[in-house]
Amino acid sequence: MPAEWERHEATWLAWPHHARDWPGRFGPIPWVVAEVAKKIGAGELVRMAVRDAREEAQAQSHLVRHGADPASVRFHRIATDRLWVRDSGPLVLTRAGLRPERAVAALRFNAWAKYRDHRNDARLAERAARALGLPLFPAAVRGRRVVLEGGAVDVNGRGTVLATEECLLDPVVQVRNPGFSRRDYEALFRDLLGAGNTVWLGRGIAGDDTHGHVDDLCRFVGPRTLVLSWEDEGSDPNHAALAENRERLASARLEDGSRPEVVLLPMPRPVAFEGRRVPASYANFYVANAAVLVPTFNDPADRLALGILGELFRDRPVVGVHALDLVWGLGTIHCMTQQEPAG
Repeated sequence: MPAEWERHEATWLAWPHHARDWPGRFGPIPWVVAEVAKKIGAGELVRMAVRDAREEAQAQSHLVRHGADPASVRFHRIATDRLWVRDSGPLVLTRAGLRPERAVAALRFNAWAKYRDHRNDARLAERAARALGLPLFPAAVRGRRVVLEGGAVDVNGRGTVLATEECLLDPVVQVRNPGFSRRDYEALFRDLLGAGNTVWLGRGIAGDDTHGHVDDLCRFVGPRTLVLSWEDEGSDPNHAALAENRERLASARLEDGSRPEVVLLPMPRPVAFEGRRVPASYANFYVANAAVLVPTFNDPADRLALGILGELFRDRPVVGVHALDLVWGLGTIHCMTQQEPAG
């Protein structure tokens, strides 16, 4: 699995239609998707999954009205249940050689071991592989096909992967692969992702519907550098969990035995909907060919987060995308995107 900042052939998105994910606030969501597609399309192809001709026409109308280049978007008639293709979409792997190869990981998707309505999303990766003409690469441990969402891991493309114990090793809550051990996951990361070195973090952020995805918490921004979400306010539920993760990273090692550089990324003020906290985090950014897209929340920390990431990504602009409506659906920019690395 290449690092996200490496060259993409395309980015996968899905046109939104599951209005229940944004109760009373679905109206702005297609416009957010159009904005993201426009910014990504400036540097690579956008592959948009739509359910049918009617939805394709609706998406085309929004994109044109939003100023997106129609030539940058290719539509695929592949039905989805939800917007979050980071977790259900095709995880494209590469293998170098005389003839570089690509394949789609044959991972299972079970809607974060939480929701029942995922019949279409469970087949999204397989259907995308067929559309791309790519083979499915086996993803099994001890003969069992593995459930793994894209948001549960982050890689530096050199042999190290980030993951959380809360998401993958909790034996009771939202269990993806019952009976799987730490060693099982590390074998999977080595054989599937080419990452023989795993850095295990503890808990994810408050409000995370996935029970601890790492892409709201800690991300690689270079082969040796990562950002860690940070909360200064001691009374905030995130403070203790993020402090404990910082302690873990102090003793973490990269694939060559060296220590990673850790840059702290502030958290926005808590965002809640009907009394429930939602996972607002600047770490849910997406690195496209033409820009780094960062969710913003009308918060004083927006500017600080954009500045920090701007210093770390010098080879492309860092752009804020208003995500205060999007996050009501319990995800933001990284959750709705899945890169297709170049061959």
